[in-house]
Amino acid sequence: MYRILVVDDEDKIRALIRKYAEFEGHTVREAADGMEAVRICREHPDDFDIIIMDVMMPELDGFSAVREIRKYSATPVLMLSARGEEYDKIHGFELGIDDYVVKPFSPKELMMRINAIMKRAKPAADQPKKDQVSFEGLTIDFTGRIVTIDGEKVDLSPKEYDLLFYFAKNRNIALTRENLITNVWGYDFYGDDRTLDTHIKLLRKSLKQYSKFIVTLRGVGYRFEV
Repeated sequence: MYRILVVDDEDKIRALIRKYAEFEGHTVREAADGMEAVRICREHPDDFDIIIMDVMMPELDGFSAVREIRKYSATPVLMLSARGEEYDKIHGFELGIDDYVVKPFSPKELMMRINAIMKRAKPAADQPKKDQVSFEGLTIDFTGRIVTIDGEKVDLSPKEYDLLFYFAKNRNIALTRENLITNVWGYDFYGDDRTLDTHIKLLRKSLKQYSKFIVTLRGVGYRFEV
């Protein structure tokens, strides 16, 4: 059972998500705008397992709300938007959101995405021993979910961590786009293939000189070549 905060200025959207979430046994609290969401999260930073955040809202938009919430909470965020432009998705992922869903959406798919996010968000304490690898100056600590470049810690978005960890565990293996989407997202993907490319682009930017390890295989996918 997950504790979900649903933030959307449309009553019907909040009611629809509540209906499906409660049917699956989850608890739901609602907020009608970004200002209310920030206030709730500031007063109760540990009360929620995941936040579903709309982008276009009065008072305070979803992007600004996530930016404020991230100052004191690392709660996973799934963002909803009627706009599916690449710029909006990139902006959301740079803020540290975990997934981006374009309206109109399937409630069943939304629940699947929530389940996938929560499976990936299990605390590192669930892992019994430290697991770490290094490639030149790039060090990946799977247990602590820590990445360092030349000794300095690098802050990645949740999806960047997932992609890098999957690449590292399957290094020197040709990975198709379908393979990456299925194993990193953790569900049957219904979105635009450009979402994968967007995350690869962000990950390469974060890895700086070590982006060289991510090799594009034209017509196939990618390989983490070390």
